[in-house]
Amino acid sequence: MLYKGVFGTLRLALGLALLGSVLWQVSDRISVGLFRPFEYFAYFSIDSSILAGLVLAIGGLTLLQGKDESARSHTWRLIATVNMIVVGVVYHLLLGDSAVDPRDIGYDWPRPPNLVIHTYAPILITVDYLLSIKGHKLKWRKALWVVAYPFAWLAFSLVRGILDGWWPYWFINPGEVGVIGMFSYVFAIAAAFIGLGFIVLGLRLVAIRVLSSG
Repeated sequence: MLYKGVFGTLRLALGLALLGSVLWQVSDRISVGLFRPFEYFAYFSIDSSILAGLVLAIGGLTLLQGKDESARSHTWRLIATVNMIVVGVVYHLLLGDSAVDPRDIGYDWPRPPNLVIHTYAPILITVDYLLSIKGHKLKWRKALWVVAYPFAWLAFSLVRGILDGWWPYWFINPGEVGVIGMFSYVFAIAAAFIGLGFIVLGLRLVAIRVLSSG
């Protein structure tokens, strides 16, 4: 019960923090008349935060009720973990100093939710996934599922960008990086997701073996 209490509380708190951060950003932008929902909810970081928030909150409640996680729940946690790792890494390496949308000049994002989404959540969800050693051991092929969501998001973003000219990120905008550059980034992102899926799953399996034998 201690195990379920600790990890259940952590997941529920982190899930609510992610969902609360999205709500905070939305309400703040609404308050200054800068909320553009069809753009805001098209960002990978926002969609991934909502997905991870729901997965964590549901998983946390499951453990706090004394129930065991299903294999499907473990797969969703792997997907959410890899998504959030990519969110954190891409933000700090590629997007932190990106130019501000001209329509948002003079507006400062509220700092706490931005830190939760791009820094704290990616770290904590990874720690939770690697150290929660009880439950199902996913088979290696489950790591391939981590590309399903980003592929769907990329397909939607590319079609939308072609139709209306708006792109959530500069590195998938052929107008900025060229068609070859765009596809280079797309393939690099896909490879990164697949690689991370196997790495994260592999590290968890190692953690299970080490911590279970200790």
